[in-house]
Amino acid sequence: MHVVMAASEAVPFVKTGGLGDVVGALPAALQRLGIEVSIVLPAYHGLSLDRASLRRTDWQLRVPVSDRIVTAGVLATQMPGGVPVYLIEADQYFARTGLYGTPDGDFLDNAERFAFFSRAIPALLPYLGTVDVLHCHDWQTALALVFLRADAGRYPELSAVRGILTIHNVGYQGVFWHLDWHLLNLDWQFFTPSWLEFHGKINYLKGGIVSADAVTTVSPTYAREIQTPEFGCGLEGVLADRQEALVGILNGVDYAEWSPEHDRHIAAPYSVDDLRGKAVCKADLQAAVGLPVHADQPLIGIVSRLAAQKGFDLLSEIAPQLLHKHLQLVVLGSGDASYQELFTDLAHQHRKRLALRIAFDNALAHKIEAGSDLFLMPSRYEPCGLNQIYSLRYGTIPVVRSTGGLADTIADYDPATGNGTGFSFAEYSGTVLMACIDRALATYRTPEVWRRLIRNAMRADFSWNRSAQAYVALYRRVIGGR
Repeated sequence: MHVVMAASEAVPFVKTGGLGDVVGALPAALQRLGIEVSIVLPAYHGLSLDRASLRRTDWQLRVPVSDRIVTAGVLATQMPGGVPVYLIEADQYFARTGLYGTPDGDFLDNAERFAFFSRAIPALLPYLGTVDVLHCHDWQTALALVFLRADAGRYPELSAVRGILTIHNVGYQGVFWHLDWHLLNLDWQFFTPSWLEFHGKINYLKGGIVSADAVTTVSPTYAREIQTPEFGCGLEGVLADRQEALVGILNGVDYAEWSPEHDRHIAAPYSVDDLRGKAVCKADLQAAVGLPVHADQPLIGIVSRLAAQKGFDLLSEIAPQLLHKHLQLVVLGSGDASYQELFTDLAHQHRKRLALRIAFDNALAHKIEAGSDLFLMPSRYEPCGLNQIYSLRYGTIPVVRSTGGLADTIADYDPATGNGTGFSFAEYSGTVLMACIDRALATYRTPEVWRRLIRNAMRADFSWNRSAQAYVALYRRVIGGR
């Protein structure tokens, strides 16, 4: 089986969020299960590339965009584990700083940039040998599946290719005004509610949903949630119509990168059988962010975008109450200016309680995972989430809202049985969040119970192997339906 995975980002080449992590890790996990995998990415300037392994192919892609043909080159390299990667080169679209925009907003030509990229993907496939499955990720590549179906006459040699679309966050859909329709080179019959039309605009993600042989998203609970008005972002009806083809497959994590036994960023290694290093990591984190070093004071960590979706409206509501408790809080991230300003002010007022870093800092993120006692993720919605899974492996107990992937990965602690891996709450309110944190703090004050909870968490397994097996089963299903 040959699966071609198309996306706009992948670790270690380029990343803005969880999409890059998934496309960076899933192909290697599939390869370990015997699947042949190739990856297709845009050739952005500034990619993190091993230049020694990069070669220029002699392939020339002729890609229709509106009334002209754009010629694109193809660069080839590979993942550290050997998965081949093909980079579509078109400087007019990808030779710029930023993937999707600047701090001032999205690039004005994103409709054209990703229509081109999605057209270039099927143009590339014949060079890659026999392809069984084209697996596209998010709106930036969703049109490739539309072109395979709606414009099949242009690609007769690809008639047997099955299409999968993975939605990482349905809130990002690639919606553009109807005057961009000419960029797609599709008949106007496809600008209808049953295809790409969406409230008078073009919706790239919707096109992928209706064109794919199967649609996945990144957790089972999120797959159910996005079929409702609360979480569907206007596409709930389209997704409900495709519920037979919709499946939630939980993201995995790369334990080679995120595990306290061999994490190069942390002060001391530790494991579920020997937790002594965790206290060293806590003291190191406190010192690194300028907090007083207190072994007995609970330390809560947050690594997140500072945005309402991540629950920062609730955190803003309870912050004064929280920071008057016997605890410390370390926050790493960036985002909405209003939250950055609020937490900057709070950090000045509570220097011994709150440490704030407005940045992306991978090394500090590892230190927070290892050195914190609790990890806070009170998200309004969370398609999957990865930090709560990292936290489990580091014995840093998650406090989460029970939504999306948070509900699928964190089992609420039950003091009667001793089962559970964290603390969760359902109602989206500051009062309920504060009660959940208080429950966690009360448990922390009983050391023998807390150690058992840590061991429960560290024994949880969310490796990519399990998720990859679910994808292989899905690929086999859609190929069997040929």
